[in-house]
Amino acid sequence: MNKERLETKPVKHPSLKDVGVSDPRARLKALSDYASAVEMDHNIPPQRYYRSGVEMIRMADMCMKDDLKYAYILYVKFITIFVEKIRNHPHFHLVPLKDKEQNQQTLRKVIPKAEEIKKQLLEQYQAEYEKYLEDVKLRERIEKEKLKQEELEKLREEEERKNKLAALAAVRAAKAMSTNVVTSEDKFKKVPSITPKPLISPSSDIAQTSKDKRTPTIDRSTKPSVLMSDNHTLRDMVLPTKLMQNFLMLAFNNTMNNKETCGILAGKLERNKLLVTHLLIPEQTGSSDSCLTHNEEDIFDYQDQHNLITLGWIHTHPTQTAFLSSVDLHTHCAYQLMMAEAIAIVCAPKYDETGFFILTPEYGLDFIANCRETGFHPHPSEPPLYTKAKHCKLDVSAMIEVVDLRRK
Repeated sequence: MNKERLETKPVKHPSLKDVGVSDPRARLKALSDYASAVEMDHNIPPQRYYRSGVEMIRMADMCMKDDLKYAYILYVKFITIFVEKIRNHPHFHLVPLKDKEQNQQTLRKVIPKAEEIKKQLLEQYQAEYEKYLEDVKLRERIEKEKLKQEELEKLREEEERKNKLAALAAVRAAKAMSTNVVTSEDKFKKVPSITPKPLISPSSDIAQTSKDKRTPTIDRSTKPSVLMSDNHTLRDMVLPTKLMQNFLMLAFNNTMNNKETCGILAGKLERNKLLVTHLLIPEQTGSSDSCLTHNEEDIFDYQDQHNLITLGWIHTHPTQTAFLSSVDLHTHCAYQLMMAEAIAIVCAPKYDETGFFILTPEYGLDFIANCRETGFHPHPSEPPLYTKAKHCKLDVSAMIEVVDLRRK
């Protein structure tokens, strides 16, 4: 599949892990810095950036209800690319005027949206920060109360120890008195035993009262968590089980002729889950180990008309097992740079295998993005460049719409 490899050049983003629960303005600034840390790769045609921008805004609009933070990141990235960066591209003059004008119209809507979200996030972070401070004070009060109770308990135990010693001394004194030699006239008189009354400490009532008091518990989950955009947490990708079966049926003739077939996975974001709802088959030519797409504008137009976002791609290995070749790795890099959850599905009907893969976020993504070799070429096997996409969830009840855009 002849997809351009990069959407944005990977850079070392400012880390969000260390922000934690800090001053709300500092937290918002860290988020803004992270979102605006975008570098452009001048080897990528500017038209590709304009196309990526369309999907970026589509995804941000979908996130407005469920994830303001992620929507804000996407809007800021969009603004950074098309206000600060794109004009420095050496081939900027080749971008059609129509695309530039449409992009400017989008910018006029996006900038005030980003500012409004910024205000909402600041209010949210302020509320979380105040709640966090309240929890800290509550924990401090509980800790002080605990120390106070422990001190009272020590005093009570010390008082009880003294009481026991005093009682024991009294008993011993009584025994000594009962064995003393008495006068003859009292020899046959019964010596009454002395039972000392135990000493009662005034602190006993206090200690008993303190036992009845229950130490309040703190729900740790209410503490604001560290931002999730920088810790490789992937949203679930829900795929219809019928997707692979339908794709293999569609690719059957090519498979019999030892030709690869490829398709685009598209869908939507709903309740913080990515749902694959459409399988789009572009115009293409295939060989035994590759597949090239043509007229990709048809795919773009269909996605624009149906408000779909790109979630990954799927292709067959007619005679090989399910794995990602060096060409597959470079093809998938473009998808995963645009969306961390984007997947590559490989169907190997000869071996009855299906693989769901992603580039390893901690190594493979950067390695492939910075690799400038083309065609089939060797890559190191360690550390691994790709791995199984564990965030994929199959749904037997979900439906898939297959859209074949190939010209018959």
